[in-house]
Amino acid sequence: MNNKNLKLRLDKVLSHIGVGSRKDLKKMVKEQRITINGELATDPGVYVSPYVDVIAVNKKPIKYREFIYLMMNKPQGVLSATEDRDDEVVVDLLEEEDWVFNPFPVGRLDKDTEGFLLLTNDGKLAHQITSPKKHVPKTYYAVIEGIVTDADADAFSKGVTLDDGYKTLPGELKILKSDTESEIELTIYEGKYHQVKRMFEAVGKRVTYLKRISMGALPLDPELELGEYRELTEEELELLKS
Repeated sequence: MNNKNLKLRLDKVLSHIGVGSRKDLKKMVKEQRITINGELATDPGVYVSPYVDVIAVNKKPIKYREFIYLMMNKPQGVLSATEDRDDEVVVDLLEEEDWVFNPFPVGRLDKDTEGFLLLTNDGKLAHQITSPKKHVPKTYYAVIEGIVTDADADAFSKGVTLDDGYKTLPGELKILKSDTESEIELTIYEGKYHQVKRMFEAVGKRVTYLKRISMGALPLDPELELGEYRELTEEELELLKS
């Protein structure tokens, strides 16, 4: 459906973006705090075109959107989850205006891994990105204990066998610095549990720092500090979908 043709109840539009519950909105209409195209709303159940009509609450125009797409620079110590009894989770880092959309992390980053995490309430896109059949590339920067060699890059390019016997898809290992402590970038096309760490364990080395720097063709915004996030632009969303 064309967004311009979309018709929804006023109270559904406003509750979806976190203005209030339907009970709250009924009261706000009664208190003459909501307008539609400059006219006072008289019925919370009236149908509106949320992408066309100018809806204002307390004289402030609202921006309606069905889906939200957030790029976060996840810090260490925070779980890629929506809830946990003991630890802080990524949605705890969101402002109320964003978590009312009930976004969830797409895929996961380990608790001690930093970097690009996408959060959205668009289940279709999340499935496209995480589906094993899609082979969406993810690139990581890592610090490695040990000298990373061209032989390791060659092994990764053919796929390595993990500790449980699983052989990974070929990955692209770029050596940035080779020393007793090495620095690398690694692109993989699947998301097995602790995969990057286990791939290096398979060649006798240990990851001491890990950060995801891109998903698909979309890089992490270098301006985002750890724990910060922002909405994707239209262009970035198209890049991610491609």
